[in-house]
Amino acid sequence: MMTKQNLKMKAIVAQGYGSPKVFRLEEIDRPEVQPGKVLIKIEVSAATRADTQMRSGKPYVARLFTGISKPKNPIPGTGYAGVVEAVGEGVKDFKAGDRVFGETTLGFSANAEYLLTSADDVLMHLPEIISFSDAAPLGDGAVTSVNFLREVGKVKPGQKVLINGASGALGTSAVQLAKYYGAEVTGVCSTRNVGLVKSLGADHVIDYSKEDFTTRTEAYDLIYDTIGKSSFSEAKGALKKGGKYLSPVMSLPLLWQMLLSRKADKKALFAATGLLKPAELRALLSHLLEVIAEGKHKTVIDRQFPLEKLAEAHTYIDAGHKKGNIIITHS
Repeated sequence: MMTKQNLKMKAIVAQGYGSPKVFRLEEIDRPEVQPGKVLIKIEVSAATRADTQMRSGKPYVARLFTGISKPKNPIPGTGYAGVVEAVGEGVKDFKAGDRVFGETTLGFSANAEYLLTSADDVLMHLPEIISFSDAAPLGDGAVTSVNFLREVGKVKPGQKVLINGASGALGTSAVQLAKYYGAEVTGVCSTRNVGLVKSLGADHVIDYSKEDFTTRTEAYDLIYDTIGKSSFSEAKGALKKGGKYLSPVMSLPLLWQMLLSRKADKKALFAATGLLKPAELRALLSHLLEVIAEGKHKTVIDRQFPLEKLAEAHTYIDAGHKKGNIIITHS
C-alpha cells in the first residue's frame, strides 16, 4: 500500500544555470503537508521573462538571492493556480478542494505537479469567474504593473502615460490598468502587435519601427518602460515637468540615474515588486481581482506548453517575440 513517504510527482528540475537545456523532467518525492502549510495540486503555472533570467543566472547579482553556483530552489516557476490538496495543522483560511492561485517569489518551485507553500505566503482564493489559465500569470506581470502605476508612479486621472513594451506580459496589463486609472494611454510596440494594443484600450499606439518615442518633447506624465529597452537619460526629454520614468528592470545605469534625479523635477524610479512582503503582494492582488471583477482587465495569453516542454517555453521567451503571457499546463 502506498504511503505518504513514497508518493511521487513530476517536476522540472534545473541542473544548474544556463540555457533551457539545464531543465530535466524528473519524478521526485511529493512534498508532505506540514503545520501551517498548504499542499496545492498545480493545474497551470506560468513561464515568464523573469524566470528565464533566473534560469540563466544573469545578471550575476541575482545569484545573491537565488544561489551562487546553482539554484537553491532547483524547481523553477513562481506563478501558479490550482486546487488545495491538503492543509496542515493550524491552517484556517484554506481547505481541501479550494481553488487558489499565488506567487512563490524567491521560493520558485511552481513548475511541478504539487507545491507546498505557507498559508500566509502569497496565496489567494481564486474566484469562480477566473480560470486557472488566466490566474497563473497574475502574480508576475499584472501585479508588477499595479505596483508601478498605482504605488510607485501614483498615476492620476487625466495624466498622459506611455507604456513601452505594451504587448508583453507587463505591458498588456499596464495598458488596461492605466486606462482603468483614468489615464490617456500611449502604447509602444512592434507593427504586428499594434492591433492587440489598441484592442486593450490604448488611446494611441507608436510603432517603434517607425518612430522613437524618446524624440517627443514634454509629452508624458509617466513613462513606464516595462522591458528596460530605453533609459532615463534618453526618455526624460519626453517627460513633462514633474514627470516620472518607471522601470522594473534594474541596472547600474538606472541606479545611478535614480540617485542623480532624486531632487530633480523629473525622476527615474525602480521597485523590486517580487521582494515586497507577502501581505503587500496580497493587497496588490486583491485590488487586481476587483479590477478583473469589473471587467476591466483580462489576461493575454500567447502560447501554452505542457509541463514536460518547459524548456521549449523558455526558448520561445528567449527569442524575444512573445506577446502577453506564456502558461504551462500540468494535466
